[in-house]
Amino acid sequence: MKVLVTGAAGFIGMHVSQILLARGDQVIGLDNLNDYYDPQLKQNRLARLTSHPAFQFVKLDVADREGMSALFAQHRFDRVVHLAAQAGVRYSLENPHAYIESNIVGFTNILEGCRHHRVQHLVYASSSSVYGGNTLMPFSEHHGVDHPVSLYAATKKANELMAHTYSHLFDLPTTGLRFFTVYGPWGRPDMALFLFTKAILAGEPIKVFNHGRMIRDFTYIDDIAEGVVRVLDRVATADPAYDPIAADPARSSAPYRVFNIGNHDPIPLMDFIGAIEKAVGQEAKKDFMPLQDGDVPATHADVEELAAWTGFRPAMPVPEGIQRFVAWYREYYKV
Repeated sequence: MKVLVTGAAGFIGMHVSQILLARGDQVIGLDNLNDYYDPQLKQNRLARLTSHPAFQFVKLDVADREGMSALFAQHRFDRVVHLAAQAGVRYSLENPHAYIESNIVGFTNILEGCRHHRVQHLVYASSSSVYGGNTLMPFSEHHGVDHPVSLYAATKKANELMAHTYSHLFDLPTTGLRFFTVYGPWGRPDMALFLFTKAILAGEPIKVFNHGRMIRDFTYIDDIAEGVVRVLDRVATADPAYDPIAADPARSSAPYRVFNIGNHDPIPLMDFIGAIEKAVGQEAKKDFMPLQDGDVPATHADVEELAAWTGFRPAMPVPEGIQRFVAWYREYYKV
């Protein structure tokens, strides 16, 4: 297949592209290489892809309407994996316009490209943040997600609604994936594991929010990438059992699906930090701080829908995943 992967120089995008290339697909990788975090890390991820003869890089912003229209017209993609987005809950409090441009305007351009060029399947990144103020655990696709607590979460919920509209109106198969706290080698520098490892190795204190009373469903990058590709291969279809009288958020009469991808084994933040300390071989200095605006105290993924649809569920134990990340970090930064 010819597959467009947006955000190809990103954490998840690089890993998904590697799987697609290894199995023989042609990948057009798009990224704008912005400076939200270290552009050199993005360049180095990209270098792992550009050496492959079936990979082509396009530097382009998904919010560029004319550029995206021309890209779809030129390449006639079979399928699209849309991972490009402005990420980060806390940054959305500081720069809300970046989220509208990338996550709303950019996603509209993706939907329009898929619609007009009859893409077989659009798989796009949603987020566990859509569960917002929900406290019923584990989070299930059957739960309503009408109470986001950050603009980032609101844009991801909007993406799911927009995708459903295009699935309904234009018979475009779409699948949204709600990622739960992704970590691992080549990860984002603004994420907890990266920040904690860097600080501990430098002998600097780490910021522990909500005074350590956090629980997260940390999900290893290889499990995320495998899940994305498995979902890509099974095109979304309408649910013949959908009941509009008792509407279920996880079901639709349109070719629309949404799935959690999480490790379904959440752990306390303090245990997570303990595993990093063990992998690094050094105790962390901790600054305990209150819960940040837009953040939630706990996440826990129900992955039964994903398992039923693809036969796959994430399984990497967090301590092992952390060890792999720390080994990568030491090698990459020569620590």
